[in-house]
Amino acid sequence: MTILYLLIPLSLILLGLAVWAFFWAVKNDQFDDLEGPAHRILFDEDENDFTPEQRRQRQQAKKQPTATPEANTHSDQEPPP
Repeated sequence: MTILYLLIPLSLILLGLAVWAFFWAVKNDQFDDLEGPAHRILFDEDENDFTPEQRRQRQQAKKQPTATPEANTHSDQEPPP
């Protein structure tokens, strides 16, 4: 029975520490975006992984429009009737 005199204050101190840690985490924006980092790791297009030359090449490739071939321009196809 005398152990309760030790365990009850100890449990209240631990509860106070847990409540303080929770409010500290909320105050310091630890719970702002829980899913963003999990989704962001799946994308492979991190510009920081490329050298400056590779970045320039990728930007130039994005700016240049790609030519789309027309459907019936192949020489091995028969002309339509």
